[in-house]
Amino acid sequence: MLGSITPLGERGRGSRWWLTVMAYLVGSTLGGVAFGGGLGLAGSSFASRTPVAARLAVLAVAVLAGLLVDLGPFGLRLPTVHRQVDEGWRAGYRGWVWGFGYGIQLGAGVVTVVTTSTVYAAWLAAGLSGGAVAGAVIGATFGVVRAAPVLSVAGVRRPDQLVHVDAMLARWAAPVRRGTFAAGAVVASVALLGAARW
Repeated sequence: MLGSITPLGERGRGSRWWLTVMAYLVGSTLGGVAFGGGLGLAGSSFASRTPVAARLAVLAVAVLAGLLVDLGPFGLRLPTVHRQVDEGWRAGYRGWVWGFGYGIQLGAGVVTVVTTSTVYAAWLAAGLSGGAVAGAVIGATFGVVRAAPVLSVAGVRRPDQLVHVDAMLARWAAPVRRGTFAAGAVVASVALLGAARW
């Protein structure tokens, strides 16, 4: 995704990078708000009948189970859909249109391939949050964090720089994966601590 939304690529398509990126960021945020808010609303009845400590414990256990699945023991794999955003949109629509469309889909998190259980953990947290507003805040955070890496390619204006992006992504894949595990462990620990103290 990072290699497809660069100033170089957008210039070649006759679009303005900043406009495509802004549409992408807004779309991702709104996708997260809508999905998170909907889950918060759907889970509000359960949340109102369930103590906060129990909800935090459920979240902690789910995050830990998800991290275990991410490690892939015994051939375990995350359930996911097998589709990506439609590449044809970039040729058929203006940059801000496909940027917004990609953003909505990626901000929702589960309508394209899910590669980490933290996506599901975020949506479980939204569902357990107690209401639409809290779920929407969780969703907005997810959407912004999911889209923000696109800003890292703001300086790609030449083909040789694009090659460096691919190399950088390959170099950072393992550290980012470890960081995701660490973040999940922190979330689970905080949730367990909260459950114990609530």
